Amino acid sequence: MSTPITECLYCSHLPILDELMIKITNLQVSELYLFKEQSHPGRCNVVYNKHGVEFFELNDEERNAFMQDVAQAAKAIQEVFHPEKINYGAFSDKLSHLHFHLVPKYVDGYNFGGVIEMNPQKVYRTNEEYQHIIKALKAAL
Repeated sequence: MSTPITECLYCSHLPILDELMIKITNLQVSELYLFKEQSHPGRCNVVYNKHGVEFFELNDEERNAFMQDVAQAAKAIQEVFHPEKINYGAFSDKLSHLHFHLVPKYVDGYNFGGVIEMNPQKVYRTNEEYQHIIKALKAAL
């Protein structure tokens, strides 16, 4: 069952969205956000611009455009942060809004080789550091 738009974190821009993430920019069919929690440096979220869709519900054009956005964001993360691997996750048990978590993983970094924690609340940056990351990612897009 879809989350009503009035309760959707992304569509209604609920206050918790600003607590968790900072919007970086609009992409072709999505928005790119930087997670404030940075245990995985460069962790972002690519959020589809329509509410309540499953990946299989997208037509070919929509799916290809969304995946281009995901790939473009991942490439920017790779260029800026140089992780060993980028993990991709589409977790939506409680939020019916298509989005992909892009989680850079580093050999000697937090939780390498393991499953990501959604919000380990271990590493936060200053506003200036977030802005520096956002500027670098925008330049790499």
